[in-house]
Amino acid sequence: MNTPSAAPSTPAAATGPAPARPAPGGPRLRGDTLGPVGLVLAGGISVQFGGALAVTLMPRAGALGVVTLRLVVAAVVLLLVCRPRLRGHSRADWGTVVVFGITMAAMNGLFYQAVNRIALGPAVTLEVLGPLALSVLASRRAVNLIWAGLALVGVFLLGGGGFGHMGPAGVAFALSAGAMWAGYIVFSARTGRRFPQADGLALAMAVAAVLFVPLGIAESGSKLLVPTTVGLGAAVAMLSSVLPYTLELLALRRLPASTFAVLMSLEPALAATAGFLVLGQSLTASQAVAIVLVIAASMGAVRTQVGRGKVPAEPEA
Repeated sequence: MNTPSAAPSTPAAATGPAPARPAPGGPRLRGDTLGPVGLVLAGGISVQFGGALAVTLMPRAGALGVVTLRLVVAAVVLLLVCRPRLRGHSRADWGTVVVFGITMAAMNGLFYQAVNRIALGPAVTLEVLGPLALSVLASRRAVNLIWAGLALVGVFLLGGGGFGHMGPAGVAFALSAGAMWAGYIVFSARTGRRFPQADGLALAMAVAAVLFVPLGIAESGSKLLVPTTVGLGAAVAMLSSVLPYTLELLALRRLPASTFAVLMSLEPALAATAGFLVLGQSLTASQAVAIVLVIAASMGAVRTQVGRGKVPAEPEA
């Protein structure tokens, strides 16, 4: 996997300015790391509230119809805002952005098929196993295995200690969406390196939208043209696609893929919060403990990454 790697720990070998000297009382998160972490967290909040809104829209437009509205509106907005340049890119650039678009379409389609069959919290819990697996594979430090393991315990606890009571189709869709999520992390980073600003994201979103339009029309037909449905679909697109994907793409330019992936373990907690506020789904005691575990694991991974003053290097081409 061609993922970003951590810079050497010595300041002379790092790209950019040397790490700041820790203040008395222990090390602090560097500003250049705290910034992308904040972007990831903001993107996670946005996408989970967008997902909760999407659940309320499914009776109107169907799962594939909701994905179609989300991707089409997001593609139109990003293309208008970014106005990406179509000339001057290599064949490898276009190949990367096309694969990114395919991965994005698959991730969204599989996830909405999952939440159409099982509850939002368990679906996100299963989906986040993909990024967690990526964090283990991409990490170059053994201690990150401990944080990933702690997050994994929290993920299963949030799912009630097991998933045998859920339908096999919904579980399979959620796990498949998690695999695509891991692929999204990798190809989002690659796209961010090859295209300026969010140009690559806009082009990939257009690819995903083109792929999904026939599926949405086949399932929902004229329901996709109802003004209320279009308006709600536009809100889902902004919350679940435009804002989070842009924030995460920018964050991945300065944050190691392994740390980003462990941060994604916060998604079940954010989904539970969105489910409670939007869908009226309450938390059990075990779910509350699970939230504490995944937050502790994610913050521990970030602190470990920056505790020795490591600055993410320029990712490999």
